[in-house]
Amino acid sequence: MKKIYPDAAAALDGLLFDGMHICAGGFGLCGIPERLIDAIRDAGTKDLTIASNNAGIDGEGLGKLLRTRQVKKMISSYVGENKEFERQYLAGELEVEFCPQGTLAERCRAGGAGIPGFYTKTGVGTAVAEGKEVKSFDGQDYILERGIFADLAIIKGWKADESGNLIFRKTARNFNAPMATAAKICVAEVEEIVPVGSLDPDTIHLPGIYVKRMIIGAPYDKKIEFRTTRPREAV
Repeated sequence: MKKIYPDAAAALDGLLFDGMHICAGGFGLCGIPERLIDAIRDAGTKDLTIASNNAGIDGEGLGKLLRTRQVKKMISSYVGENKEFERQYLAGELEVEFCPQGTLAERCRAGGAGIPGFYTKTGVGTAVAEGKEVKSFDGQDYILERGIFADLAIIKGWKADESGNLIFRKTARNFNAPMATAAKICVAEVEEIVPVGSLDPDTIHLPGIYVKRMIIGAPYDKKIEFRTTRPREAV
């Protein structure tokens, strides 16, 4: 099976359609599939439902798709760094499903494992529980959360072999692994592709069975959400 494509547009060819559901890996601007997001923007695919920890920042990451009004609904745990997200939500232009961070990760992991739902204590007695089934186990209340399974997963990896076995780098691992399993097809962008057999099997984070298409996205310009420094001490 051909897995390596020349660019993001080619890797997404035939996969995009209006109204689709996408799982996107990454956290803030760390480990996000930048090239694939750009290709979705350029394709003009609209009315998207996107499950992602957050929506990037203004004009970066998934924020690019918000700017072009291609997103209908976000399923996210954190949105505090994106003013355009806030504006669209308050104006009623964007549907938002807030989800506790650990619950979001588990919803994607469960969806990828074929588990349609699970019970969790997180959110019991809060707005998160509104409209959801509550069940008691051993005298404790739990709410039912649905697994997430999308039409497409877009993820960012560090290194892959030609068969799609993939390694993430440090904190860029974040949501990428569970998102990769939680969709009908996963497209990955990576910084380097090496021959099969080059990777130590014990270091592989995502088996190639989950990765259907991939591209080399490098080189990347590392973007920083907030640069925090301290004044230099007087010499």
